[in-house]
Amino acid sequence: MKLFVDNLTHVDFSYLHPERGLLGESWSVLLELDGSLNEQGMICDFGIVKKQVKQWLDRVVDHALVVPAGMQNLECQQQGGYTEVHWRYPSGEPFFCRSPDQAITLIDASEITDLTLADWCHDQLLSLFPAEVKGLNIRFVCEQINGAFYHYSHGLQQHDGNCQRIAHGHRSKIEIFIDGERDTDLEQHWAEQLSDIYIGTRSHLQSEQAGEHNYRYQAPQGEFALSLPARCCHVIDTESTVERIAEHVAKVIKHSYPERQVLVRAYEGIGKGAIAQV
Repeated sequence: MKLFVDNLTHVDFSYLHPERGLLGESWSVLLELDGSLNEQGMICDFGIVKKQVKQWLDRVVDHALVVPAGMQNLECQQQGGYTEVHWRYPSGEPFFCRSPDQAITLIDASEITDLTLADWCHDQLLSLFPAEVKGLNIRFVCEQINGAFYHYSHGLQQHDGNCQRIAHGHRSKIEIFIDGERDTDLEQHWAEQLSDIYIGTRSHLQSEQAGEHNYRYQAPQGEFALSLPARCCHVIDTESTVERIAEHVAKVIKHSYPERQVLVRAYEGIGKGAIAQV
């Protein structure tokens, strides 16, 4: 007998890709449990399944930087409650992140994919359930997007929750309207501008030298630091909330269309986002 939960939750996180570098991602979570029926005629109560798995994913994957520990040119150190990640892009450019341990998840894999992450999660999730549950299958699924989308990472210093982590991200679509008419060319342009990007807040940018951006800030969970190539960054004057991202894109577009109404629907992962109109 199997129990299934489609779209149990979504995970929004960033990970290190061996070629593209820091990459924001958003996946839906699908779960199947295999087991015998208990005295209530259930494998496991749906409420328990959803609560246990979501809490674990929220703690371990969601809003974290997920790092494949077997990746080439990678060094990781853990000391005093902090994790440091040193890596080099294929071009030789350095990447560095230092965060409290809970903000960085090290995976026993050479590359992060939906399959390697699911394999890593499997045994740890299975241990959460009662004896009636004999097997588990977890899948991570990308949203099907018919149109422009981009991968971005960011950190929100002023956020009370896990969004304060300096390197977490999303895979997001964008919709742009000029005088109420959808402009797919502008959407594609902005998707390319923000492709595989780190959207940084100017006040977090501590230095910019030799083609490298160095970000640092103190937040409730601790001190966060991130360094990566300047070509991988897009700096804005505000915190990089989705509301501010939508506002930023709309204002830049408005300069080219001063007499027309500009509306931007910027998504933050799957099924949520902000609308800015100027």
